[in-house]
Parts: sequence; structure tokens; C-alpha cells
Amino acid sequence: MFLKRRAVALWNDGQEAHLSGKIELAVECYSKSLDLFPTAAAHTFRGWAFSILKRWDEAIQECKMAIQIDPTFGNPYNDMGSYLLIQGRFDDAIEWLEKAKVAPRYEPRHFPYMNLGRIYAAKGMLWRAIEEFETALKIRPGEPHCLAALADLKSKLAD
Repeated sequence: MFLKRRAVALWNDGQEAHLSGKIELAVECYSKSLDLFPTAAAHTFRGWAFSILKRWDEAIQECKMAIQIDPTFGNPYNDMGSYLLIQGRFDDAIEWLEKAKVAPRYEPRHFPYMNLGRIYAAKGMLWRAIEEFETALKIRPGEPHCLAALADLKSKLAD
């Protein structure tokens, strides 16, 4: 029990460092936490820290490890999809984002829809992109990024 409590404390230290912009320190804290008691959350957050450092392969690997520990946790599915999206690997990203949509434990649930909307817009599949953003808005009404993306897509259709 002591190891688990210490791991949680280190994970909390990592989050604090992360949110303060001390990304290398965050990675160090997450790593120490994982050494004591591996969790899906710690792998996911270490992956997020790696993504800020543009260490994409490591970020993606962290997501895969998180999914192995807890396949019900939706965050690593969405995060991996977003890292692949950033890399322009749209088709690879779609699979993970679709899994994020149905993951039993996931908040914020609208993110995978937004990421899929971005992918479909980039692929020129405007109606499909609109559908994804509209679904995101049903989950998170008034979300400003969705509203802006929808306005942009609908103006392209009007041209």
C-alpha cells in the first residue's frame, strides 16, 4: 500500500510540474511513479509530456502501455489519435479516435469527435467533418473550437 501511495504522490508532483511548464521534471516524476506502481494514468500523462517535447514515438508508446494496463481508459486512445493527427498520419489516427469514442471511462468525451472532424476536414471530407463536429457539440454544447470549425466548414460548402 505504501508504494501505491508514494506512486500517487509522485504522479501528483508530475501533474503540478506539468501544469507549471516544467515538462522534464514532470517526465521524471511520472517515471518514478511508474517505477513504483504502473498505472494507465501515469503512462498517459508521461505520453502527454513527451508530446509537448515533440517526442512522438515515445508519446505513442506510452499510450499503448496505458491501454495495456487499462483498456477501458479512453484518454490514451484519444491522445494517440491526436499525436498521429499532428504527424499527418490520418488513417492511423482514425482507428484510435474511434476507440476513444466508445471507451467506458473517458472524459472529455467530445475530444475524439473534434479530432476526427479535423482529420476529415483535412482529407476534404467536409460533410463527414461537419457530422463529427456537430456530434461533439451535442456532447459539449457551445464548445468554441467546434463552433468555429463548423462555421469555417459551412462557409466552404457555400462557396
